[in-house]
This record gives sequence, structure tokens and C-alpha cells, in this order.
Amino acid sequence: MTEISAPTEDKGFGPAAEAKAALAAFTSDFKSFQNRIEARMKTQEDRLAAMDRKSAARPALAMSSEAQCPHAKALSSYLRAGDESALREVVIERKGLTTGVGSEGGFLADPQTSGRVASLLSNRGASIRCTANVVRVEAASYEALVDRGAFGGDWVAESDTAGETVAGAFERITIPLHELAAMPRASQRLIEDSAFDVEGWLIDCVVEKFAAAEAEAFISGDGLHKPRGVLDYPMVAQSAWAWGSIGYVPTGSDGGLDIAEPADAIIDLIYALGARYRANAAFVMNSRTAAMVRKMKDADGRFLWAERTRVDQPATLMGHQVVICEHMPEPVPGATPIAFGDFKSGYTVVERPDVRILRDPYSAKPHVQFYVSQRIGGAVTDFSAIKLLRFSAT
Repeated sequence: MTEISAPTEDKGFGPAAEAKAALAAFTSDFKSFQNRIEARMKTQEDRLAAMDRKSAARPALAMSSEAQCPHAKALSSYLRAGDESALREVVIERKGLTTGVGSEGGFLADPQTSGRVASLLSNRGASIRCTANVVRVEAASYEALVDRGAFGGDWVAESDTAGETVAGAFERITIPLHELAAMPRASQRLIEDSAFDVEGWLIDCVVEKFAAAEAEAFISGDGLHKPRGVLDYPMVAQSAWAWGSIGYVPTGSDGGLDIAEPADAIIDLIYALGARYRANAAFVMNSRTAAMVRKMKDADGRFLWAERTRVDQPATLMGHQVVICEHMPEPVPGATPIAFGDFKSGYTVVERPDVRILRDPYSAKPHVQFYVSQRIGGAVTDFSAIKLLRFSAT
């Protein structure tokens, strides 16, 4: 009988040997992957090192706004410590002017500060500045050439010679600039505190004073060392209006608006203005007059006043913007508490773009005073573009 023996495992090809071979292959692959990663990291490090060497050879870039604006840094040093040396070395690119104003005293504020003052004044909204024509000049006055008439025009055929047309009537209006100044003060200890924003504080104080002063001047200024206001010009009934005066429309009632039909006077005022001005026209009145007008309704009981629905959207009266200016007259008999017109065409505000600052640490010790001034002018340049509502029977 033949003996059959059990099969024996081939040495080197068992499960243990297969696991060992797989582990060795994995280890080899992992080392190869690791070598590739290290090679790539080495290449990246070499590139970064090369970039660092190139950057080191270049001039350093300014990392702060002060480095980019030497004028602002110099102004800050002057406001805090009275250091004038840096300001005297700064030159404004605009027409090559230096910051010093020897004949008038003080130093010019940097363009950023002057721009912030102008922007805040324009956005105040409680003055006819927000709807008027604002012009910036470098001179001591501004001359506006106003066309009082219209150029004539004729239809001309292609082969015909154009004939002479009627020339317009021009008038030159000179608007002088006047100095508007404010003098806020703060303690020396507060100014020296690095956490205190002296520039921001100074701008807020100046804008508040300037806005109130110019808003009043644009309405009732007499033109003597200040702008000439709308209400300083002669006022005549619209039926007798002539250039050089402001036309008014009476309400028909001595005490104010007509009790039965109060909106009729507002409608008459709107249509007393020429058609070419009505599209951009706005009402100007104070809060007390606005409260009176705000209650007017049409025949269906709907308010004629439309309150604003967004912050940047003004209230409207019969479709026209309403500007609340507290310096308008009170709604009393004989007064003209409501103005209506295209102030962009009718009133011109002229200003110099620079703001001058003079630091005074002596007059009000232990406080430091800052004399801040700007030159501003204003006048009516188109008398047909503005009308008034007068609380009177005639």
C-alpha cells in the first residue's frame, strides 16, 4: 500500500511571508512619497528665500496713512504740540503753495481735512447749500455771467444763409468771499493724550459752527462781511416782478394760509415759477411752517406731504423736495416763511477749498484755542428761479 503524506507549506510563500512583503512594499512607497514631498518643500523654500532677497533690495513701503500723508502727520504735530517745523517744510501740490499763510496767519489744513469739512457741510441738509450751485475758487471773488434773456433762433434751410438772431441779455454778478471763523478750545492735557482724536474733534466743532452760520447767511445775510441771503433782496408781488428782485405770491389771508383751501396758495406758488425751473425746484421752510403744511390734505383726505421712506430720500410736498432750514421766517402775518425755486440755478455758493488753522496756547491758559477759518460767499444769480410765499392778503 502506498502511503500518502499531507501536503506541506512551501517555505517563503505562507501568509506571514505575504504580509511581510506587503509591509515592505508599503514602506518603500511611503519613503518614496516622503522624498518627493521633501524635495517640493525644499524647492518652495528656495523660491521664498529668493523673493526675500529681492524684497530686501527694494525701498520700504509706507505701512501707515501717516507715512503716505506727511501733511496730515505734520498737522497733527502742530495741533498737539505746536510744532510748526514739519508744516513749514510741506508743500501742497495744488499750485505749489506752501502750508504757511504768512499774511493771514495760521497754516492750511491738509487736503483730507479740508475735504472732510466740505463734505460734512454739504451733507448737513439743513441749508440751501444742499440744493444750491457750489463753486470752488482760488480768488477773492467769483464773477458769474448770467443770461437774463434767451438767444433767438430761426429755422434755416440747408442752402440758405443764416440770418442774425436776437442776442441774449447778459449781466455780470460779482460774489465776494468773506471769512467765516470759529475758535474751539480744549485743555492741553486732553490734546496731548494720544488716544484723543484731536483732528476729528476739531472738524466736528468747526462743521457745527460753520453750518449754522452759513445757513443763516444764505437766508438772511446782508452781504456785509457775509454772504447775501435770498431774503435780503427786494421783494415784489409776482405780477410786478422785475430782474433784481424776488417775486412773491400772497396767500390771500393776512393770518396765513386760507382756512377753506390752504393748498391753493401752495399750487399758485409752484406755478408762479417758470416751467424750466420747476423740474428741479424745492421748498425751503422751517420746522414750524413744515408742521403747518404737513397737515394739509386733498379732497380725498390724503396728505399732500409725502414723508421720506429712506434715510437718503427727502420728504416731498406735491412732488417737490422739502428742505428744512430753521433760519427761515416764522409763519406770521406779513412774513415770507416758504421759498420755492430751483436753487441750483438761482443761488450760488462760492468757497475756497482750503481751511486755515492757527493754534493759540496763550490766550486761554490752561486751554489751547484753535482759530479755524474758511472763505465763503453767496448770492442770488438768477432772480427768476426763486419765488416766495407771503402770508398776506395782497
